[in-house]
Amino acid sequence: MKKGLFLLLWCWAAATQAVTLDDLQQRFASQPVVRADFTQQRQIDGMAQPLRSSGRMVIAREKGLWWRQDAPFAMTLLLDDRRMVQEMAGQPAQVVTAANNPQMFQFNHLLRALFQADRRVLEENFRLDFHDGGQGNWRLVLTPKAAPLDKLFNTITLTGERFLNTIDLDDKQGDKTHIVLSHQRSEPAVLSDAEQRDFDVH
Repeated sequence: MKKGLFLLLWCWAAATQAVTLDDLQQRFASQPVVRADFTQQRQIDGMAQPLRSSGRMVIAREKGLWWRQDAPFAMTLLLDDRRMVQEMAGQPAQVVTAANNPQMFQFNHLLRALFQADRRVLEENFRLDFHDGGQGNWRLVLTPKAAPLDKLFNTITLTGERFLNTIDLDDKQGDKTHIVLSHQRSEPAVLSDAEQRDFDVH
C-alpha cells in the first residue's frame, strides 16, 4: 500500500513539473532584462571548417535586443521596435527600418520574438512543436508557415530551462547555425547606465 501511494505521489509530482509553452512565455515575461554570453558556430555548405564567433548580449523587454560580437571582429547589432542598427569599426552604421527594407525588418523583429518566446508573434509565422524534456528542460521546434521565412529556413529549434540556452537555424541553402547562450542572468532587473546608452545610440 505504501509503495503504491509513493508511486502515485511520485507520478503526480512529475506531472506537475511538466513545462508548457504558456509556462515558458510567463517565465520569460517575468524577466524584464536578461544578459548572457554567446558563442555561435555556422557550418556553411561546402566549407570544411565552420565559422565561429563569440560575444555578449542583452535582451530588455522594453528596449529590444543588443548583440555585441567581440570575436573574430567587433560588431554591434541593435534591434528594437523601430529599426535594426548594425555597426562595425571604421564603417558607418547600417540602419534597417520597415520603410527601407520591410522583409529584413520583419526577420529582425522575429529575432526578438525568439529570444523572448513571444507566443503571439511565433504562432503568426511558424507551426510550433513544443516538447517538455523533464526536469524543467524544454525544446521548441519552429517550422515556417509562409514567405519569406519558408524560403529561408527549414526549422528553427530553441532549447532551454529557466533561460533560453540554444538556438539552431537550419536554412534552405544547407547551412546550419548553432548559438549557445551561457552565464545567463536576470539581475539586476533594470538596465545599467552603460546598457541604457547602448540601447539609446542613434
